[in-house]
Amino acid sequence: MAPNLPPIPSFDDLPLDKSGPPGNAWGLYGPDDELGRLNLLTPETTAAAAAEIREGLRIRLDWPLDKPSYPTFERRRFEHRVLEQGPQVMNDDVIHINTQSSTQWDGFRHFAFQKSGKFFMNHTRADFAQGSTKLGIDAWAQKKGGIIGRGVLIDWFSWAQRNDIHLDPFQSGAVEMSHIRAIIAEQDLSFKQGDILFIRVGFTAKYNSLTPQEQQGFPDRQPGGLLGLEATMDSLRWVWESGFAAVASDSPSFERGPTNGPYNDPDVSFHQWGLAGWGLPLGEMFDLEELAEACRERGRWTFFVCSLPMRVSTLFSFSCSLGLYFRAHK
Repeated sequence: MAPNLPPIPSFDDLPLDKSGPPGNAWGLYGPDDELGRLNLLTPETTAAAAAEIREGLRIRLDWPLDKPSYPTFERRRFEHRVLEQGPQVMNDDVIHINTQSSTQWDGFRHFAFQKSGKFFMNHTRADFAQGSTKLGIDAWAQKKGGIIGRGVLIDWFSWAQRNDIHLDPFQSGAVEMSHIRAIIAEQDLSFKQGDILFIRVGFTAKYNSLTPQEQQGFPDRQPGGLLGLEATMDSLRWVWESGFAAVASDSPSFERGPTNGPYNDPDVSFHQWGLAGWGLPLGEMFDLEELAEACRERGRWTFFVCSLPMRVSTLFSFSCSLGLYFRAHK
């Protein structure tokens, strides 16, 4: 059995470490915490989530490792080579990836509070010297077996199309909390502590429709930016008080990007408050197309989800999502 967890403080009680950056929840789960909101994934939440499995339908939510074919921010492209190994007739595969270039969970080393340079639990870059395992995502696998629990999908993209809202997922734009609340009411959604939230904004659907030439030009598109959940005190409060253990989207940024755009308070972003403040994994570029179709067909928006980050103890900040499945029920 999991140890008794402290209750989640109210949003207005943040920051917990008064000497730290705004909104932090440092120390809620002890002075050496490496799991943050993943502490909410307990044996009890996993057992309850397993009740979602009735049909046994399985859907992968990770995009191919070679998508986008031309990553943004000059990140290295996926590379695959076949090595002919002798003297026996056999082959090996070698791949090179930037773990930030396709489906990923942003880990707690990825992003700091920008003014102070402080990462989750008051760590600094100096704590992540080569070989350091502090805040490595391997802790997610070692201590929790991965991100495993009840998933909830908010299909904003389908809702927006029905309501004549046309925002380009390749340009900076906000999924507003008023939209989210309308979808919650329309679909009669409710959340449980430890849920894993997914928001579909239509990014992978549009990218899959691009020609090879358009994919090559994607990093240099004008105007740039990305569609994502608005980063406001209202949206931060909602995510905190809903009790999510992790949040993800098909967007490459989860929140509206770039995160330092003029529309944002420079101290208010999910990458700062979520990753560095709360230890809340942010999932990006998840392939939610087949999942959304299955949920619409059944009129059900909750499911069992299992995601196993790459088990590398010194992985610097993030991982591609491996083995992520949806199991629906009628």
